[in-house]
Amino acid sequence: QVQLQESGPGLVKPSQMLTLTCTVSGASITAGGHAWSWIRQPPGKDLEWVGAIYYGGATGYNPALKNRTSIWRDTSKNQFSLRLTSVTPEDTAVYYCARVEVATLVKYYTGTPFRRNTTEYWGQGLQVIVSS
Repeated sequence: QVQLQESGPGLVKPSQMLTLTCTVSGASITAGGHAWSWIRQPPGKDLEWVGAIYYGGATGYNPALKNRTSIWRDTSKNQFSLRLTSVTPEDTAVYYCARVEVATLVKYYTGTPFRRNTTEYWGQGLQVIVSS
């Protein structure tokens, strides 16, 4: 059974950096066919795909966030992480990690709202508030 668990700070000050980690069990993040994604949902808004690291190690990002986002992985721990720099209150959201089939990610590079039924493999979500 594939399980994902987000960890990181719940409160970040504006202009600082946010770093979150997703720990995966029940599947290898290097197994073919999957992209390990970060998705967020600001209050009252749609789900937004932030970016992903593919099974081979390549990364891809939402164009709107690309300049502030980086994703990397630690295969020895079966974890992948998100860094978002220069955060503002608009980055306040519930942040999810998820496993997504590679073929389904293409449309999200256009900024299309992420559909929850794209995958059944989600972490429980982590509330992050950006506030001074």
